[in-house]
Amino acid sequence: MTATRPPSASPTWLDEAQYPFEPHFFKTASGAMHYVDEGHGDVILLVHGNPTWSFMFRHLIAGLRDSYRCIAIDHIGFGLSDKPADASYLPQFHAANLKAFIEGLGLERITLVLHDWGGAIGMSYALDNPENVERIVAFNNSFWSVKGVKAAERFSKIVGGPIGWIACHLLNAFPRFVIPSVFGDKSKLSKSVHKQYIRAFPTISSRKSTWVLAKSIIRESDWLANLWDRRAAVRDKALLLLIGKRDPTFGPDKQARWEDAFPRHRTISYLDVGHFVPEELGREAVTPVREFMSGARHDRSEGSLAAMGSE
Repeated sequence: MTATRPPSASPTWLDEAQYPFEPHFFKTASGAMHYVDEGHGDVILLVHGNPTWSFMFRHLIAGLRDSYRCIAIDHIGFGLSDKPADASYLPQFHAANLKAFIEGLGLERITLVLHDWGGAIGMSYALDNPENVERIVAFNNSFWSVKGVKAAERFSKIVGGPIGWIACHLLNAFPRFVIPSVFGDKSKLSKSVHKQYIRAFPTISSRKSTWVLAKSIIRESDWLANLWDRRAAVRDKALLLLIGKRDPTFGPDKQARWEDAFPRHRTISYLDVGHFVPEELGREAVTPVREFMSGARHDRSEGSLAAMGSE
């Protein structure tokens, strides 16, 4: 069930010059899920992670909507979507909402564009419904358990514990501090853009989602491991992997896992880009995605490893 919220309902902090898209809302059991729906043609569904929202994909939407139907959601608890205090905000919760959204809008032959937690959430749908996913574009993310990786366990334990609760809820730490900390070139994160991520969580109660997903990195290891165990279901899909090499959370091991899971891959690496690849690349991401969409549609042969995208 969908509805369009009146423009007057847009929050005062929203920069409509940078994000000039008509708001749409999908009704879920937990509240209204905001989404962007621009253009016509094959469906490109963009799925964000923590602590971002569809704002991160604004350049891709603007650059591709002339040829494709670009749909970008805000998970419940993020962006312009409702942020109910009693929602679980577990990755399974977001995956269920994504599935309901796709079915509610009747989306078919989807190209998934995935970043951060959007990887596991989007891959959950792809693994359950491989016949409805045409191809995948992956920015820095994973869809497997990282249990046993000391750095990940330490981070999830600290951020998912009492100290992390205070940092996330009282200080709004994820958008305020984590985003710039894993940017490849911090000078490229303007104050005006950074504010769009910070102000999306205006109150203490609205920040629960960022804390829960941080905690889930390890606590939901069984669910993540199950996703990886079922990867053969999408092995024949074409993959475009766009990697920021200055991301401390995404090393060669994660790149190798993606490439092993998808023999028909093309990888483009960017030496000066960190974790938030769509934000950091901006319009530069449009061309490789457009070329991939065209090539994947007409050429079903195995993909190849591309040279470094930037130096």
